[in-house]
Amino acid sequence: MLTDAYNLPAKKVIHIVGPVVNGKLTPALEQELADCYTNTLDLCAENGLRSVAFCCISTGVFHFPPERAAQIAAKTVRKWLVDHDGALERVIFNVFRDQDRDIYEHLFG
Repeated sequence: MLTDAYNLPAKKVIHIVGPVVNGKLTPALEQELADCYTNTLDLCAENGLRSVAFCCISTGVFHFPPERAAQIAAKTVRKWLVDHDGALERVIFNVFRDQDRDIYEHLFG
């Protein structure tokens, strides 16, 4: 869902709900998370948005393992950017915890 950002320092806000991990992490849940990133990037491109900032979708209270979530996010976004050359100028992975920052810094070295 795409809404105006109103007083936030952005043009739009994309609302997306990622998968909840109850028990074992499965390939289906991993695909659902990848789909969250792909669908968000598609929505950006369809609406002429040139940049996007992602939070750590489904980690925290949704119990998706942070390291695996970051791997899926990085792989999915990289592939989308290759497949849609020039569609976006900037993708930011916005993190709250130092642990998440360390994971993303390792992935993007």
